Amino acid sequence: MNEKKEQTNHIRKKAIKVIKKLMKPKVLIAIAICIGIASISWGVKEEFFKTGQTAKLGFEDIGELATQSATCTSVRVEGKDKKLFGMTIPFTQTKYIYTYNSVVKAGIDFSKVKVTDRSGTSKKIYVEIPKVKVLSTTIDYDSFKVYHEEESIFSPISLEEHNASIKELEKTARKDAIANGLLDNAYDNAKKMLQAFLEQSYDSKRYTIVFSKKK
Repeated sequence: MNEKKEQTNHIRKKAIKVIKKLMKPKVLIAIAICIGIASISWGVKEEFFKTGQTAKLGFEDIGELATQSATCTSVRVEGKDKKLFGMTIPFTQTKYIYTYNSVVKAGIDFSKVKVTDRSGTSKKIYVEIPKVKVLSTTIDYDSFKVYHEEESIFSPISLEEHNASIKELEKTARKDAIANGLLDNAYDNAKKMLQAFLEQSYDSKRYTIVFSKKK
């Protein structure tokens, strides 16, 4: 029993000494300074969120990303002949009619996505999406089909002419894909991907994500 009392008295004496030290003016001033710094820091943080900040969230590490693809079947006609007085000379015509499938991909440069966090006031996250663009056009050479083939030794089609025709086929595929909503679908899918990514950092029940296109 006496040992327990001695231990209790010893603990009380230590506690009293600590309290006396804390009550000294220098210690009180230090505590006040710490509290003041914490208050200023919190105030700056609050003001920072009010004015908004740009969050990177790792988008700069993604780069260009295709968010939509379209497969187009393009028909191409290559023809060449000899003419006399504006009329085709018989048996001098070379003509090919063929098709290729092309895969056209569109998307955005994720490194240019701008996210502004204004959650301190409006509870809204503003996301500016860069312009959607066609990223690639790839011809599937295994899909090649010939519908008409007519050759003449008098009007051969050169490799340079054939290459130019293939380039025109790619342009046609891009135009067809865009006309059928490729870019719009790519933008919608980009929004979905960004929404899912941002909801990992922001609670969708508390924050509203507002999207806009970069002009």
